[in-house]
Amino acid sequence: MSALRRLTGDKLRFAGVGGPSMEAQGLKSLFPMSDLAVMGLAEIVPHLPRLVGRLRDTVSEVSRLKPCVVITIDSPGFSLRVAERVRRLGIRTIQYVAPQLWAWHPERGKKLASQVDHLLALLPFEPEFFSQFNVDTTFVGHPIVESGVEVGDGFAFRARHGIEPDCPVVVTMPGSRTTEVRRLLPVFGKALDRLHASHPKLTAVVPAMATTSEIVANLTGTWSVRTIVIHDQNEKADLFAGSDAAVTKSGTSTLELALAGVPMVVAYKVSALTAFLARRLITVENVAMVNLLVDRKIVPECLQEDCRPERLCDELASLICDKTVRQRQLAGLSEAVAALGAATLPPSERAARAVLDVVESST
Repeated sequence: MSALRRLTGDKLRFAGVGGPSMEAQGLKSLFPMSDLAVMGLAEIVPHLPRLVGRLRDTVSEVSRLKPCVVITIDSPGFSLRVAERVRRLGIRTIQYVAPQLWAWHPERGKKLASQVDHLLALLPFEPEFFSQFNVDTTFVGHPIVESGVEVGDGFAFRARHGIEPDCPVVVTMPGSRTTEVRRLLPVFGKALDRLHASHPKLTAVVPAMATTSEIVANLTGTWSVRTIVIHDQNEKADLFAGSDAAVTKSGTSTLELALAGVPMVVAYKVSALTAFLARRLITVENVAMVNLLVDRKIVPECLQEDCRPERLCDELASLICDKTVRQRQLAGLSEAVAALGAATLPPSERAARAVLDVVESST
């Protein structure tokens, strides 16, 4: 949004659904973005009436405003339904963050061509994949490379929080959704308590979103390991620089950690029904983004039954204590970051230019 404003001389107006960062760019959100923060096949069912209502609200507002283009962002279950209905109104649609059809349901690529006019892809292999379905796709790069997470001050972070130089620090990232935090954080806590037995100076640090801070505080309150919960997202770069390892959910957090050079263990757990269905749909061997980028397992994936305190503890101990294991993973993470592409322009500007190209082609 910032790049679009700059490239157009601020001669545009935004409307839609977004969070604080988008509101800072001039968006007044139609409804709280948290209304859409539901993850998992089985977990969505109880929220369907609300989601259907929000879908209807969104399409109605687009119909009223008649914008020159609608950009749907990630969340394909919601976004592509919006895009499909909006396209019937004769309005151009762009999906920012390509749906992971290469991981499951590749046959849905045929339908995608009827839902969106253009895809903005974050991963370098996606344009080739979607070309087989005649979906116009531009690789714009991942916005994480503009986040600055790789330039933190680890010494400053440790000093602010009273962490001695010889204290191992483990970043603990259970996700931003309430369901993820409730399911993963207790497992992470038990793993860290086990690790604490052999590393008595261990400190765990949990970056918490405003929407989950209370839950995080309640769940970490009984841990035996010293735990620091940070609420200022601007501290993340310093935290990463001052950390020895991380245990994280799969997703964008793995790219953040890779960019910052923090070795990690990836874990995820969903309901039994969601897991049952997912195993019959997923077509890729790896789920962690960093592993997908290099097409091999450079970070351990502890998923579903393997998301156990014992396994997580053992993997974290290896990263902290075994220099060979640690250096091997760090080399792989550097390779994954390089695979995101070293574009001349930052991803935000590449995305903005692609949006303007679509707008201009329709006028």
